[in-house]
Amino acid sequence: MDEYDIIDDAEIEEIKKSLADEDLPSAVDKIKDYFAQLDLVELNIAITGESGSGKSTFINAFRGLGDEDEGSAETGVVETTTEPTVYPYPKFPTVKLWDLPGIGTPRFKADEYLKQVQFEQYDFFIIIASDRFRECHANLAAEILKVKKKFYFVRSKIDSNIEAEKRKKTFNKEKTLDTIRDNCIKGLGEIGLNSPAVFLISCFELGLYDFDRLEQTMEKELPQHKRDVLMLALPNITLEINKRKKKALQSNIWKLALLSASVAAVPIPVFNAVASFSVDVTILVSELKKYYNAFSLDPDSLHKLSEKSGKSVDELKVVIKSPLNKEITQDVVIKLLTNSSIFAVGAVGEYWLGFIPGLGSLTAGPLSFATIYYILKKCLNELAEDARNVLLVALQTSV
Repeated sequence: MDEYDIIDDAEIEEIKKSLADEDLPSAVDKIKDYFAQLDLVELNIAITGESGSGKSTFINAFRGLGDEDEGSAETGVVETTTEPTVYPYPKFPTVKLWDLPGIGTPRFKADEYLKQVQFEQYDFFIIIASDRFRECHANLAAEILKVKKKFYFVRSKIDSNIEAEKRKKTFNKEKTLDTIRDNCIKGLGEIGLNSPAVFLISCFELGLYDFDRLEQTMEKELPQHKRDVLMLALPNITLEINKRKKKALQSNIWKLALLSASVAAVPIPVFNAVASFSVDVTILVSELKKYYNAFSLDPDSLHKLSEKSGKSVDELKVVIKSPLNKEITQDVVIKLLTNSSIFAVGAVGEYWLGFIPGLGSLTAGPLSFATIYYILKKCLNELAEDARNVLLVALQTSV
């Protein structure tokens, strides 16, 4: 059982805390409400900047799309956005990026602009510039602060700057990046904005430079429920993102297991008829599909990664070992349950009974709880490892 790291101390404390002041049925009702609300959580991110700064390309890259892919934001050398336009994440449509009209025109007024784009609906703003930040950027940031919203400065097209600097004999990548970042911060300070955070981004190589730092900052400053949906929606383009996706998904496993154990579910013959117990197959199918999409292991994501990395889809697929490497259906999940180890699941059931009072009195009981927990944890570990290995194959050609 050590292979699957049954449960960590923090998770145990979370469960104990949730059950400290109420009985198990009440706790289950709260978990049901939690998942009902989770499906309705929306995250709205506003993307703004001057015409030609790369807003639309950033939106496409942030959603894991190319500029010419179906559903991508329109790009061009002139401003193509005249009113706020929404672009949902393809696999997580409650997470939405909004392409706002460009700023910096002679008629631009920051306070009027925010009213025009209906600032209230956005969780935070990303302000993009392709060279230096100007007074219009600082004025907009000041107005955003007045309405108590978060914003982040993104300096785009860093790949072009790096290529230009490579011609110099004294070229040093890190020094070049530090110089660009310091210059942006200094420029913003000169126009009235002190100590701003500036993130250097290449939309064509989103996994490089400051993208991880930008994502972690946004994640840290969001409420927990919105933090999780952002984490799941992000394209799985770096090893660090892959690691944090796994952590976010893992946090819900015990809740799903407790929910499953509390209801009468579909009887499934498991372990070659050695035992028969109730397992909510629907819960497993739904959650495993979420894992599959979050880790970008679906055919469309693998095809896009293949085009970007130069590796064939077959080369990427060869490192995928999980039995869930194709479509996830009830039949596939039932087969997975049938092939599970009765010793392992039984051990998990006994383990949980040691510190969750009343678990044995639930409709499905500790065995159902243990099954859901064991299967989800096992599959999450395997799919996260598959996704990591796919990224390593792709990075061999893109580094």
